[in-house]
Amino acid sequence: MAEKIVIDPLTRIEGHLRIEARIEDGRVAEAWASSTMFRGIEIILKGRDPRDAWLMTQRICGVCTTVHALASVRAVEDALGIQIPDNARIIRNLIGGIQYVQDHVIHFYHLHALDWVDVTSALKADPDKTAQLAQSISDWPNSNPDYFRTIKEKLDAFVRSGQLGIFANGYWGHPAYRLPPEANLMAVAHYLEALDWQRDVIRAHAILGGKNPHPQTYLVGGMAIPVDPDSETALNADKLAFLKRLFTKALTFVQQVYIPDLLAVASFYKDEWASIGEGLGNFLACGEFPDRAGNFLLPAGVIFNRDLSQVYPMDVEKIAEYVTHSWFQYAEGDQVAKHPWDGETVPNYTGPQPPYQYLNTEGKYTWMKAPRYDDQPMEVGPLARVLVAYASGQKRVKELVDSVLKALGVGPEALFSTLGRTAARGIETLVVAEQLNAWVDELAENMARGDLAVHNGEKWDPATWPKEAKGVGFHDAPRGTLSHWVHIVDGKIANYQPVVPSTWNCSPRDAKGRPGAYEASLVGTPIADPERPIEILRTIHSFDPCMACGVHILDARGREVTRIRLNDWTCP
Repeated sequence: MAEKIVIDPLTRIEGHLRIEARIEDGRVAEAWASSTMFRGIEIILKGRDPRDAWLMTQRICGVCTTVHALASVRAVEDALGIQIPDNARIIRNLIGGIQYVQDHVIHFYHLHALDWVDVTSALKADPDKTAQLAQSISDWPNSNPDYFRTIKEKLDAFVRSGQLGIFANGYWGHPAYRLPPEANLMAVAHYLEALDWQRDVIRAHAILGGKNPHPQTYLVGGMAIPVDPDSETALNADKLAFLKRLFTKALTFVQQVYIPDLLAVASFYKDEWASIGEGLGNFLACGEFPDRAGNFLLPAGVIFNRDLSQVYPMDVEKIAEYVTHSWFQYAEGDQVAKHPWDGETVPNYTGPQPPYQYLNTEGKYTWMKAPRYDDQPMEVGPLARVLVAYASGQKRVKELVDSVLKALGVGPEALFSTLGRTAARGIETLVVAEQLNAWVDELAENMARGDLAVHNGEKWDPATWPKEAKGVGFHDAPRGTLSHWVHIVDGKIANYQPVVPSTWNCSPRDAKGRPGAYEASLVGTPIADPERPIEILRTIHSFDPCMACGVHILDARGREVTRIRLNDWTCP
């Protein structure tokens, strides 16, 4: 017997996401993902100075912070043929690198872990046995019985008060949970520790970018932060030393807490979840963290049909977007796909008006467009990057992937799953965390040689620009391949199109009826209790959705545009 379930809003993400799924014989037969806010940043940018675009595009999201700024300045630099100084490359790597590390740790503990960790079960844990478990997987100092006893007492006070606070509204006691009470207590303790840790290590953004979120030191042509060993207000030896302390703290937590917890949790779920949630089998990575020679720490490439024997180079001409099932329209009709340089952002809302039970999934049902590469739907993000790096022979990624597979006793096929996607995020976190202090050392070496340049102002004057120019800026952001496409005419923005990670992954059907990564990954997922579909949350959260990046509502006068009521029955 078939039934349709709706999760709206799906939370522990950034933005508003609705998932509808048709269940047959206890499994998802079809799924539809709908993002329910409109983004108008493309319209706002028309006619503006392209050098200012990074400041506005950074406001697309309050979570992804730097990523749109970096893609934006790269797009304008590409259009105008600007080469940035080496110090600017390093500083951008440092800002982006610590963003990766902090963002992925936050995702694991605060957005995704509660899909696997039963918080109330931790109240049954023996603190002594919890300490034994923690000490068996890591040398982390906070692994003694008294520490876990204190955490258990804190949690018990929450429960007895009837106010679980940040742990309210979970599916506690769900039969799909597999962790023993001691593992649950350990995970809850590290959840709380990660809150303090992430707040501290991201201070690097304040040093390098002036503030967090939305660092303010990006600039077309480089960076706007001075590098000078003789200045107290510039990046000097003392500030580099402080950065190294922060980055060492970040690496230690990843090595001694995040990775051991990831492996411990995965060991209880591998038999089922290492074969659930793959989806498309097509993966796209644009490459990130360039060195002096232009080679990426995480390489670019395209994989089709799970074939790790062949990594294709990425071709920017092969990217296009459909709006067949999106609340937009194209002048040529909605059955065509348009390259982003020729893209249009013309709203065309045809959806149902509240109250309604289901979306019109035969027509238009989301504010997300449908990006395609070589006319194929693609998955982007940590799994795509790790698969491309692994298949390309990136030494450190290959070592870590093989180590994780061996530790869990699974083969490479387990990578193509919800669990594989979650493990890939941890693997690349460690790869980037290990590199942070090496980049600081690079910067220190440049300073020691007297190389203090951070900006190339050669083409800063619009009078030196061509009458017309096009450029694209890629950044493999924490959530996946991000690109900003700019068309400049007479010194002003004629067209601007961001294609963001969650647009790739949350893509609706295209003109040929092919689903995007979220929709495809849910097919076949077992659902133990349709009233509490935690299995859907596990797979969708494994992508780390950011709907604000894909769709964004803005009213210049600050007026309320709509009010959304969160029903009591919605998921956590």
